[in-house]
Amino acid sequence: MKAPGALRSSEWFLIVYFSYVALISPAFSLQSQIAWRPFAVALLVAALMAAFAYGEANEHRDAFSIARDWLAVSLVLAAYREMDWFSMLAHDHHLELRWIEWDRSILYSGGLQRAIEALGPLLAGYLELCYLLVYAVGPFAVAVLYVERRRDRVNQLLLVYLFGTLLSYALFPYFPSDPPRVVFGGSDAPHILTPIRQFNLWIVNGYGIHSSVFPSAHVSSAFSAAWALLLALPSKRRYGWGMLVYAVSVSVATIYGRYHYAADVAAGFSISLLAGGLGILRTLAAPRPLPPHGLP
Repeated sequence: MKAPGALRSSEWFLIVYFSYVALISPAFSLQSQIAWRPFAVALLVAALMAAFAYGEANEHRDAFSIARDWLAVSLVLAAYREMDWFSMLAHDHHLELRWIEWDRSILYSGGLQRAIEALGPLLAGYLELCYLLVYAVGPFAVAVLYVERRRDRVNQLLLVYLFGTLLSYALFPYFPSDPPRVVFGGSDAPHILTPIRQFNLWIVNGYGIHSSVFPSAHVSSAFSAAWALLLALPSKRRYGWGMLVYAVSVSVATIYGRYHYAADVAAGFSISLLAGGLGILRTLAAPRPLPPHGLP
């Protein structure tokens, strides 16, 4: 009998995450017709991980090894959509009524909205573009390692990125909330409507989830990708610093565009720091170079 392949640490993290969602789901009394789904997803994810690891160990080594990189990234979308099963939780908006006070002080007293719109559609359009591109942050970060011929560090990067992104998702059920553009309508909306904003609104209104906005996974994932690139490519920090500038832009975009509250942004950034700390600890604990094929 052929030996099974070892799972990577990022894959173990995904299995733990989806198992966690399945285990907590009964406490939130999901609708009977979907109550079984988190358990099915957790089993499917574990089976996929095991199958791909087996394939790398026993069949087409290089093909399965590369496929495992992208499977891990693609499962972020599954984790995001899964959170929509918690949308039926009561939203009494008591959190949003507290958060909006901080937002309005930033937008108006702090002059954020006025400063952005002083440049017309240029800066507003840039911020909306940054918000749109968050969905590609994970694949982009992995692709950077391919371009720089450092595929051996994909697992290191993915663990930090996944930790920062999925930890935000894991908290959604505990903070049922709606975005400011929904709760408060157009009262604080941007005065500039660009085509990119229209496209973003079409995406979030038609394909977004409605369980929670706290913490902001847009923010946590972008900053986590920045920390991951800085750690994975210490000799080419331009990628990490560039991603860090982009993450700051995303943070501003979420508040200005009324996709998130400033409280969501602060929480998302804090979670990314935990992800970055995890990456630093792993780097210090395992300074040895990774093997060229198998990734721990």
